[in-house]
Amino acid sequence: MAAPTLAIGGARTYLCDIRPEPRDLRLAMPSASHRLDPRARHLLRSLVHQYIAHGEPVGSRTLARQSGLDVSAATIRNIMADLEELGLVAAPHTSAGRIPTAHGYRVFVDSLIEVPTLPDEGLVRQLARQLPHGQGTQGLLAGATELLSSMSHSVGVVTVPQRSAFAFRHIEFVPIDGQRVLVVLVFMDHEVQNRIIQARRPYTPEELEQTANFLNRHYAGRTWAEIRAALLAELKATRSELERILSAAVELSEQAMPEAPEDMLVAGQTRLMGSPDLADLERLRGLFDAFAQKRELLGLLERCSRAQGVRIFIGEETGLAPLGGCTVVTAPYAVNGRVLGVLGVIGPTRMAYEQVIPMVQATADLVGQALKDAAPAP
Repeated sequence: MAAPTLAIGGARTYLCDIRPEPRDLRLAMPSASHRLDPRARHLLRSLVHQYIAHGEPVGSRTLARQSGLDVSAATIRNIMADLEELGLVAAPHTSAGRIPTAHGYRVFVDSLIEVPTLPDEGLVRQLARQLPHGQGTQGLLAGATELLSSMSHSVGVVTVPQRSAFAFRHIEFVPIDGQRVLVVLVFMDHEVQNRIIQARRPYTPEELEQTANFLNRHYAGRTWAEIRAALLAELKATRSELERILSAAVELSEQAMPEAPEDMLVAGQTRLMGSPDLADLERLRGLFDAFAQKRELLGLLERCSRAQGVRIFIGEETGLAPLGGCTVVTAPYAVNGRVLGVLGVIGPTRMAYEQVIPMVQATADLVGQALKDAAPAP
């Protein structure tokens, strides 16, 4: 499916910092944007727009017609030769037109596109209508993954925060037999999880009830890391009957927190099979293996969680060989300033950047707001 034609903007404004940090790059490529005069910049932008829209090498005659510049086809050929020498465009076949390289896309993204400071209100409303609500955090994130994939015609990815990142609302300990205890956890985002733990000693029903009441009364609304730190601090300072309850609370709470069932959600892998830019079977096999194993892809997304705003990795900038022909666009989602995870889109480098960038940012903002709304203050 051909990507929709993009409108050429005027003065550039940015939704956020979209340059990858230098430490994120395995291959450092020198910037050529400062070496381009306004005419060359305009032609490079026009070429990238044409190639994204139609997927065919762009010839000098097409550029002469579409660029709006009053120059001859011969002049355009000379400028294209200069751009090719800078490594910004390439000719896939002899006597064919040019296509942008990964370096050309980087210059385009960094300095030639216009992304609005605020996402379009129509886009935000469309995303808000399609984003699922009332299905818990897992349902929300799964819906966001599929939404990103369907709207970008690429792969949607979302990292799933560990349950320890969420504050709990209520806890119960139910004795089963011997030293086994059923833990019932209700989180502030209304997720309910059960887990059977093996205690270090048998606990009576009264002890379990007393411990649960203590945690619910003093620690509801706090995350597990906060609870553990506070319990250990109080235990060190206490030498009384409270010590027994605190000791039980420390032991049981350490085992009570379940991990997230999945660390990353992926949707739309098969959409890449319809992309002519990724038609090579070996390349597709490598991509699917990367999605299945997740480990290296998770490492890339975790790096993105440490930076604010949209991050864009083009081709070899990801440092992952299977993504050599792809672009990764990500943004962190957060609640009250605390980053919980990262979501984004993985697709061919021939991507509608001016549409995908604000879509990813708006989706991250909506997911963060939905999680905040689902977890009101206790």
